[in-house]
Amino acid sequence: MIVFLALFSALAVVIFFAAVLYFVLQIARTLESIGGRGDSYLAKLRLGLRAIEGETNHIPVQVTKLNNGLTQIAGGLKAVDDHLVRTIDAALKQKDYAK
Repeated sequence: MIVFLALFSALAVVIFFAAVLYFVLQIARTLESIGGRGDSYLAKLRLGLRAIEGETNHIPVQVTKLNNGLTQIAGGLKAVDDHLVRTIDAALKQKDYAK
């Protein structure tokens, strides 16, 4: 009886490891189809992301220049706003004076 249980346990261990090996191979095959070859979706995605990175690598330099230009424009618009406020105040004073 003990020999039978020992053989049965050994057979169960072998079957368990065979099942683990089978499923690991299935997972490896699935992962290989996703990103292991050059024509896979993951490889195409990686190629596209590199192209986007190459096309947009000038943006940080240009954003700095843009921010400087927009800061100057903001100063000019503030001056225009101040001038318009003074013009409206002067027009309202003339209107009050004309009454």
